[in-house]
Amino acid sequence: MASCDKNQESKLWGGRFSGKIDPIMEKFNSSIEFDKRLWNVDIKGSVAYAKALEMAGLISREERQMICDGLDQVRKEWVNDEFEIKQGDEDIHTANERRLKELIGPVPGGKLHTGRSRNDQVATDMRLWQREEIRALRCLMLNLIRVFVERAEKEIDVLLPGYTHLQRAQPIRWSHWLLSYAWYLKQDVDRLDNLASRNNILPLGSGALAGNPFNIDRDFLARELEFSECSQNSLQGVSDRDFVAEFLFWATLTSVHLSRLAEDLILYSTSEFGFVSLADAYSTGSSLMPQKKNPDSLELIRGKAGRLLGHCTGFLAVLKGIPSTYNKDIQEDKEAVFDTCDTLKGVLQIATGVLSTLTLHSKACIKALTPDMLATDVAYYLVKKGMPFREAHSMAGKVVVLSEEKHCTLQDLSLDDLRGISELFTRDVTCLWDYNHSVEQYQTQGGTSKSSVEDQLKKLRIWLE
Repeated sequence: MASCDKNQESKLWGGRFSGKIDPIMEKFNSSIEFDKRLWNVDIKGSVAYAKALEMAGLISREERQMICDGLDQVRKEWVNDEFEIKQGDEDIHTANERRLKELIGPVPGGKLHTGRSRNDQVATDMRLWQREEIRALRCLMLNLIRVFVERAEKEIDVLLPGYTHLQRAQPIRWSHWLLSYAWYLKQDVDRLDNLASRNNILPLGSGALAGNPFNIDRDFLARELEFSECSQNSLQGVSDRDFVAEFLFWATLTSVHLSRLAEDLILYSTSEFGFVSLADAYSTGSSLMPQKKNPDSLELIRGKAGRLLGHCTGFLAVLKGIPSTYNKDIQEDKEAVFDTCDTLKGVLQIATGVLSTLTLHSKACIKALTPDMLATDVAYYLVKKGMPFREAHSMAGKVVVLSEEKHCTLQDLSLDDLRGISELFTRDVTCLWDYNHSVEQYQTQGGTSKSSVEDQLKKLRIWLE
């Protein structure tokens, strides 16, 4: 039998193997280049586990102190960018443990892993890391919602067309449009809060798959690491990545909402609409056409949604094919969730910057309102006179047809023209040809009237506080 390669012996799993690993396979298997960002939570989990080992009588107080002091030194090296990744450091767990042994010796350093597997270790690290990212993302979400609320309050009197199928439909308040996205994002924050509670379950103590044989106090570990509860099945504990998949879906859905916002603003910033202008800080120019001012910030927000969707669907495809307990396929969670967090943080900050510096052209918004957008109001007028809505809808359609035949607007039709369609039209029909009157009729909760929008603002401010 060939002698065991020294590099092989240094690996956490090297005792079983005598042959050399293919260098390409070693690189293919390694995750240190991307999971090194888990260094802090990995150390945090190890410190807590060292305390649990002492409580279980598996290490002495002195050994626990040596381990914690050594881990503190490892932390300082990471903080000061002095930590050296060496050949054989397969992942962040291997690297931190190797360095710990170098600092305090192989005996006390080697005891740290008693009863612990990288399977429950990495599952714990990922939950710890994701918990911190959830908090950071939540703050960014709230900052963006505040900008929506502040603009909506300040610009509450501006009217513009509301669209369906990208066709002018009914007059609405600009603030009502703004708050539609604030409510989407509030729902996203609510979902994030629910997700956070499911993320906060401790798998440490599950071992490789069968559990921990050394009477480790898992409830102590949960309290020490600020988890709300422990996982209840060791097989599920090491293999569960639902919290990752759920986070990837949440991030994707949030990015979809921001993509739709970006699409609206891209349209509204065109010369054809002219409702808004982007600040120079969030625009770029053309390398050929000097007159261009491109909304690249918004286009990138829209494009990043596709990127996050790819991470989500890709990781779900990984999960659907693996058998129970831990499989190396699960390593694919890290790059997906790391890039998703980084990307979404950037998207939220850019969206906040774009919205807070956006110039609203209220005159262009009002100019885009046209009398034909009041056709629904004609139907409502007849309903208030006692006509069934379906009949009123048909009569309003005839009013529109008549205006087209006469090549005039609805408000230019005479009272005789209107009474030729229905005798329910009287002189008070002239009140319909006012856009403020149109929006103010929507007084019900969630409507576009001023009082309804103010009610939305009040509720969002209370929630934010």
